Amino acid sequence: MDKIQKTEEESFDKTQDEWKKILSPEEYKVLREKGTEPPFVGKYVNMHEDGAYHCRACGAPLFSSDTKFDSGTGWPSFYDLMHNGAVELKEDDSLGMPASPSLGGKRTEVNCARCGSHLGHLFDDGPEDKGGKRYCINSCSLNFKSAPAETPEKK
Repeated sequence: MDKIQKTEEESFDKTQDEWKKILSPEEYKVLREKGTEPPFVGKYVNMHEDGAYHCRACGAPLFSSDTKFDSGTGWPSFYDLMHNGAVELKEDDSLGMPASPSLGGKRTEVNCARCGSHLGHLFDDGPEDKGGKRYCINSCSLNFKSAPAETPEKK
């Protein structure tokens, strides 16, 4: 996997007012204020098309549809990233509890590596045969781009 790198001309150091002009109120709440959309309402929960999921704020490629799976949680779930370095992980103790799977406790926050936007959380309850990771991502933090249709080979 290739690592995503910021280029000189790409600046995502925006003021909160600039982000508010770019994002819808729901997107701003999730991406910039670390909110969470309600389960089972996001437009990508039941998406099964081939393509790639990009950061809604900056367009960075994050996840491939090949790694998406139905976790039954109500949010799009992926077992791997599209590229190493696509996201940054941070300990999230916003629940104010000690780490405990049954109580919630500390979680691992998933942020876009390019622009720092909050995407969701990472859990260790994903498919074991795929590494056991579950990137639980808010639909409104993503922008889906369909894969181009394959044309049959001409003989």
